[in-house]
Order: sequence, then C-alpha cells, then structure tokens
Amino acid sequence: MCGIAGRILHGSGPVGRDLVELMDAQVHRGADSTGFALYGPPRERGYVVRAVGMDRAALGPALDEFRRILRGHGSDFLEDPTWDEADSAHVSVRMVADEVRGADLGRWSRDADAIADRLEVQSVGRSLEVIKDVGGAAEVADKHGVRGFVGTHGLGHARLATESSVRPTASHPFWARPFPDVAIVHNGQITDYYLWRNRLERRGYRFMTENDSELIAVWIADRMRRGVGKPEALGQSIREIDGVFTYLIADERSIGFAKDRWAIKPLVAMGKAPEIAVATEEQAVRRLYREEGDVTNYDGPAITRTWPAAAAAEAGAPPALAA
Repeated sequence: MCGIAGRILHGSGPVGRDLVELMDAQVHRGADSTGFALYGPPRERGYVVRAVGMDRAALGPALDEFRRILRGHGSDFLEDPTWDEADSAHVSVRMVADEVRGADLGRWSRDADAIADRLEVQSVGRSLEVIKDVGGAAEVADKHGVRGFVGTHGLGHARLATESSVRPTASHPFWARPFPDVAIVHNGQITDYYLWRNRLERRGYRFMTENDSELIAVWIADRMRRGVGKPEALGQSIREIDGVFTYLIADERSIGFAKDRWAIKPLVAMGKAPEIAVATEEQAVRRLYREEGDVTNYDGPAITRTWPAAAAAEAGAPPALAA
C-alpha cells in the first residue's frame, strides 16, 4: 500500500504545508507512520542533523555522547540542540553541527551510528531535514510543526507497515547515508532485498532497520560512492533491483523518480515546471491544484524522470549528489 508525494515550489514558500496536504489526502494508504524530507535554504556552514532517541529520559547522556563523537572529528554543535516536547517515550531531536575534519561524513556517520540504540541519525544536510514519526499526517504535522516549514521542495510518505516494526526510525523517508541532502521515499516491495542487503553489508554498509525500502537509499549511496550520477542510478535501479516499486529521490537541487519494469505502483504529476506536485493518487495533487488542469499519469514500465528544484540551485547549493 503506502503513499508517496513530492513537491517543488517556484521559490521559497510553504512547502511543509503543501506536503502535509498531499499526505493527509493519502492517509488511507497507511497511517502507521508519516514522514517528510524538507529542503530549506542551504546553510553556508555546517549541517542540520535530525535524529531520534528511543528513551526520552536518557536524552541528556545521549547528546553528551553525540557531542563527544562530533568533537572527535573536529566538529561541535553550532547551536544548542532542540527537541519535541511530546509525552512519547521516543524523542525527535534537531541539531546543527559544524563541518567535520576533512569533510569526511562517512567516518563521522559510522561513529555516530555506533550509538544508534540511544540516538539514531535520520538525516544530515545543508538543506535537508527529515521529520518522521508514528501516526497519520495531521498528527505528525501537529507534533513537529511541519506546516510551518518554509523551503523550496520536499518529499512525503504515508506508511502501512507490512514487513518491519512500527517505529519512527523504521519510517520513511530514508537518508542515503553518508551523503548529505539525499533522501528517498518508496511505495512497493523489494523482492531481492536480502540478496542485495548481504552484498551491500559485505561492502561495509550498515542497515539501521529491517525495512526493505531502506535498501534503495543504501543502494543509491553505493552507486554515488562509485561516481554514478542520479539519472544513471535511477536507470540502473530498474535493471538491477527486483520487485514492484515506485520511489522518489530528492537532493538539494532536484526530485527524481523510478518505476520498475512491471509498472504496478502508480504515480501522477500536476503543475507546470518549475512548480509541480507528484503523488501516488490524483486526488492528492488536486488538493493543491483545485482548478481544472492536466494530470500526467506515469503508468508505463521502466520510467525515470528528474525535475529541477530551480530555487534551490539559484540559492547556490552545492552540486547535486556530491559526495
């Protein structure tokens, strides 16, 4: 089941509000959890780090340990961390960290992942912030103030959990660690998940969940590490990953998608570049475009496409999908 969505604005604007509308319209496709990958104005220095701790009462020591890891890589907090004030046992944390020594996010993220049982990193980026939690779109938006997020583009996901736990960390979007500003959302099932997972683990990659959708993010990260660009990676995924899937991938400059060879999972788009909305269902994009207009139905097999997020590029963001 599940529902996915993407939104690109012609300039900086209420992208959080729009994505909440797109996901609220698709809440019937899965209300176990909802997530958003939100792209704001790119920072000139440092990274926004989004993380989830599973024990709110132990957040203080977890942040102390996280800071120790940052300092071990020549970094530190640029701002005091903030977190939600809900009464849930888990807690969503926002941090702003300085550059790491040698710009080696790979080494830093591996060390940070060592304390994932206490504080698990969900995204790192100059523009990207991943916010995800259990519950439907309205519930998650209210808890985390998603409607008020101002930015240029983003992704959304409504999850019906079928093969892994209902936890905020098992929700979408998934960050393509350790590459900053890259996130994916997915609708479908990867049937050769364990085969690819074993291959990628032997190459040194770490999986944080049992969710088959995480495979796409790790798979894309592997291709990026090999110097493969987004259009090529999208095409390769169709040829090499087995299953029925449609996924969206975003970075600080664009949103793209890939549909498998069987074309079972739908995707529609509405709007005119540089502003566009895409979603699993037509009724979702019509939440944003209430006047009559053309809807593009991407119903064929083995389709890929990328839409530029022009406003982000004009703001001077670093090259798309840079390591």
